[in-house]
Amino acid sequence: MLTNLQQGILMIMVNRPDKRKALNAIVIDKLSRVIGELYKDPGIKAAIITGAGETAFVTGADISEFQGLNEIDGAALARRGKGERF
Repeated sequence: MLTNLQQGILMIMVNRPDKRKALNAIVIDKLSRVIGELYKDPGIKAAIITGAGETAFVTGADISEFQGLNEIDGAALARRGKGERF
Protein backbone atom coordinates (compact mmCIF):
# COMPACT_ATOMS: atom_id res chain seq x y z
CA MET A 1 0.00 0.00 0.00
CA LEU A 2 1.42 3.37 -1.00
CA THR A 3 0.00 6.64 0.25
CA ASN A 4 0.69 10.26 -0.60
CA LEU A 5 -1.02 13.33 0.92
CA GLN A 6 -0.88 16.57 -1.04
CA GLN A 7 -3.08 19.62 -0.63
CA GLY A 8 -5.62 17.71 1.45
CA ILE A 9 -6.01 14.86 -1.05
CA LEU A 10 -4.85 11.44 0.07
CA MET A 11 -3.82 9.13 -2.77
CA ILE A 12 -4.04 5.47 -1.74
CA MET A 13 -2.39 3.02 -4.15
CA VAL A 14 -2.74 -0.74 -3.91
CA ASN A 15 0.68 -2.08 -4.87
CA ARG A 16 0.94 -5.84 -5.49
CA PRO A 17 2.19 -6.04 -9.07
CA ASP A 18 3.08 -9.74 -8.77
CA LYS A 19 -0.59 -10.53 -8.04
CA ARG A 20 -2.17 -7.87 -10.30
CA LYS A 21 -3.05 -5.98 -7.12
CA ALA A 22 -5.37 -8.71 -5.82
CA LEU A 23 -6.54 -8.01 -2.30
CA ASN A 24 -5.14 -10.21 0.44
CA ALA A 25 -5.48 -10.02 4.23
CA ILE A 26 -2.47 -7.70 4.54
CA VAL A 27 -3.77 -5.23 1.94
CA ILE A 28 -7.26 -5.33 3.46
CA ASP A 29 -5.84 -4.59 6.92
CA LYS A 30 -3.70 -1.72 5.61
CA LEU A 31 -6.60 -0.29 3.64
CA SER A 32 -8.80 -0.50 6.72
CA ARG A 33 -6.25 1.40 8.80
CA VAL A 34 -5.76 4.10 6.15
CA ILE A 35 -9.50 4.60 5.76
CA GLY A 36 -9.81 4.80 9.55
CA GLU A 37 -7.26 7.63 9.52
CA LEU A 38 -9.39 9.56 7.01
CA TYR A 39 -11.93 10.18 9.73
CA LYS A 40 -9.33 11.27 12.30
CA ASP A 41 -7.26 13.70 10.20
CA PRO A 42 -9.03 17.00 9.50
CA GLY A 43 -6.30 17.82 6.98
CA ILE A 44 -7.58 15.12 4.63
CA LYS A 45 -10.40 16.52 2.53
CA ALA A 46 -10.67 13.75 -0.06
CA ALA A 47 -9.19 10.36 -0.89
CA ILE A 48 -8.55 8.53 -4.14
CA ILE A 49 -8.04 4.77 -4.15
CA THR A 50 -6.20 3.44 -7.18
CA GLY A 51 -3.87 0.68 -8.24
CA ALA A 52 -0.18 1.41 -8.72
CA GLY A 53 1.15 0.94 -12.23
CA GLU A 54 -0.44 0.76 -15.64
CA THR A 55 -2.52 -2.41 -15.42
CA ALA A 56 -5.72 -3.35 -13.59
CA PHE A 57 -7.05 -1.31 -10.66
CA VAL A 58 -7.56 -4.34 -8.40
CA THR A 59 -8.29 -7.75 -9.84
CA GLY A 60 -10.33 -8.92 -6.85
CA ALA A 61 -9.55 -11.21 -3.95
CA ASP A 62 -6.37 -13.25 -3.80
CA ILE A 63 -8.20 -16.55 -3.50
CA SER A 64 -4.98 -18.43 -2.76
CA GLU A 65 -5.37 -17.12 0.81
CA PHE A 66 -8.53 -19.18 1.25
CA GLN A 67 -6.62 -22.47 0.85
CA GLY A 68 -6.40 -24.25 4.15
CA LEU A 69 -8.95 -22.06 5.94
CA ASN A 70 -11.89 -23.65 7.67
CA GLU A 71 -15.43 -22.39 7.01
CA ILE A 72 -15.42 -19.86 9.87
CA ASP A 73 -12.03 -18.34 9.01
CA GLY A 74 -12.86 -18.27 5.30
CA ALA A 75 -16.13 -16.46 5.99
CA ALA A 76 -14.34 -13.95 8.25
CA LEU A 77 -11.75 -13.21 5.54
CA ALA A 78 -14.52 -12.76 2.97
CA ARG A 79 -16.37 -10.32 5.27
CA ARG A 80 -13.19 -8.29 5.78
CA GLY A 81 -12.74 -8.16 2.02
CA LYS A 82 -16.24 -6.76 1.66
CA GLY A 83 -15.33 -3.90 3.98
CA GLU A 84 -17.38 -4.93 6.98
CA ARG A 85 -14.56 -3.71 9.27
CA PHE A 86 -14.43 -0.15 7.86
